[in-house]
Parts: sequence; structure tokens; C-alpha cells
Amino acid sequence: MGEKVYVINKGINKAIEFRGLKAQYIWWVAGITLGSLGVYIALYVAGLGGYVGIFLVMALATLAIGRVFRISKQYGQYGMMKWAARRRVPRALVSRSRKVFIIMRRSYGSGVK
Repeated sequence: MGEKVYVINKGINKAIEFRGLKAQYIWWVAGITLGSLGVYIALYVAGLGGYVGIFLVMALATLAIGRVFRISKQYGQYGMMKWAARRRVPRALVSRSRKVFIIMRRSYGSGVK
């Protein structure tokens, strides 16, 4: 049998890509994998059967990794950062007084009247 060769990095200053996952999503898949291992260990120690634990953990990990692949494909390399930034932008700025604008005019627009 031939040995498979995977191309990981396509060039200098380009994002890492592995089998369709881009940039930070690779770390998410690694975290899901390690977290699944931890959940399996906890279930096994708690007394749940080995096969039941494997089935449960594999099902949850498959769903989570599938979601990460879908997000990676939909939003691309910077999608997660855009999503996080969008959550921090307020919907509206409310000013109940003109005092803020009067102070700004005095400090920045002193030459303009």
C-alpha cells in the first residue's frame, strides 16, 4: 500500500488548512477530541458501561466536529473572530443629554464655530 501525503500549509503567510479546516478551527477540533476523551474517562469512572460510553462520546464528538466543519466552510478563516466582534457591538447608542457633545465641541472643535 502507498503512503498518503497530506498537504498542510500552502504557502508563506497563508493560513494553515487541513482537510478543509482553516486556521483556528483546527484547534477547536483538537479541543473537542481531547474533551471527548476526558468525558469518556469520567463516564467510565462513574460506572457507565464501556461500549455505552464510547457510543455516547463518539456521537457527541461527531456532531460537534461536523458543526465546526460547517462553520469553517461557511465563515472561513476569520469567521469566528467576526462572530465574536459582532456580539460586542452595541445595537444602539443612547444619549439622554447633549452634554457629551457640548464637551466634545469645546475640546476638539475650538477653532470651528
